[in-house]
Amino acid sequence: MFFMNAEFITMLDYLERERGIKREILLEAVSSALLSASKKSVGASRDLRIDINPKTGEIRALANLLVVDNVQNPQDEIALTKARRIKPEAKVGDTVEMEVTPKNFGRIAAQTAKQAMMQRIRQVEKEMIYEEFKDRAGEIVSGTVRRFDRSDVILDLGKFEAIMPQREHVVVEDYNVGDRLRAYVVAVENGIRGPEIIVSRSHPNFVRRLFEMEVSEIADGTVEIRGIAREAGYRTKIAVWSGNEKVDPVGACVGMRGSRVKNIVRELNNEKVDIIRWSSDRKDFILEALKPAKVKNLTFDPEKKSVQISVDEDQLSLAIGKKGQNARLTSRLTGWEINIDKDTSATTAVEQKVAQAAQTLSAALPISEEQAVTLVKSGFTNLEGLRDADVQDLIDILGVEEAKASEIHEAVQKQGDEEKIGSAQSA
Repeated sequence: MFFMNAEFITMLDYLERERGIKREILLEAVSSALLSASKKSVGASRDLRIDINPKTGEIRALANLLVVDNVQNPQDEIALTKARRIKPEAKVGDTVEMEVTPKNFGRIAAQTAKQAMMQRIRQVEKEMIYEEFKDRAGEIVSGTVRRFDRSDVILDLGKFEAIMPQREHVVVEDYNVGDRLRAYVVAVENGIRGPEIIVSRSHPNFVRRLFEMEVSEIADGTVEIRGIAREAGYRTKIAVWSGNEKVDPVGACVGMRGSRVKNIVRELNNEKVDIIRWSSDRKDFILEALKPAKVKNLTFDPEKKSVQISVDEDQLSLAIGKKGQNARLTSRLTGWEINIDKDTSATTAVEQKVAQAAQTLSAALPISEEQAVTLVKSGFTNLEGLRDADVQDLIDILGVEEAKASEIHEAVQKQGDEEKIGSAQSA
């Protein structure tokens, strides 16, 4: 018979009270470990078992020995005379339970019990992690950066730890030990090394959950999030819709004086957030998604599910966005391939008018078509306008000699005189 010290009982009490680990679970683990240790000390006794008194810490190794007349195997057998001291009615062929605790079992038992308890504690805590978090995938949790495991960030969530792998980092964010972070629970995996809580700050659903927490209309279903496209750290586009005509879904997400979206942007470290009104009309939806850029024309190709978009030259960089972000996020949000180029229709019309005016001038005056284009681009689009120009003006604009400028000037005046004569005769 062996008594564990008071420290063992105190530890059992503490773990049951503070860590929520039942005493029976720990005693079972210790019994199992001591059974293995006993088999080494006692030998392979018949039906060997360990009995631990949960209140006193008394430990006994017990075995069911076979009652025989002549003992040949002391580990499995007991003489009839000895058996009747324990069990008076015993007879040959019966089994008698007898204590077989080794004399030197105290030191082995203490060391084995401690190791078994620590191992079982770790196992139970892992099981508790999984049970507590297995249904919490998709939630937002708060934690403190405890340490780094290579490029992974380990977050302290209180009783448990979470892992934020490098792929779930926001590239523009720096993490330091002691930082308080909020993150999205991507998954709870029960792997070979035990359960792991995988969290993320770059996942699009991190933004979704932030809006659900901040905007009461989303939480109660009045406003729905119909789509999210995100490039973490830089820009997010979120499409919202409401079946209630009296509710402005975009306004609800923005909040009074932008208070709601400001809180979300602050959590995202000033990541740009575009809130877009979702529409079942693909054209309206794409136009909304590309804002603030103004679109001139859209041409859809339903087979390729692509759309060709034309914008004025001054809107081109706005529509494409920094490093193509606006176009790329619009494509992800709407599900259509977006191709953007500048609208050349206005430029083409102007060029045609310039060419037509230059052709008229070159036909009427002793100048080349190139010189005529120069005059038109300088504001002299017809003969009537050229009458107000003097010889020096023509020298400056065309870069010709004075004699050539005088020739052109005389031709202009002559054309004007002919037009006057023609008008008088018609009258």
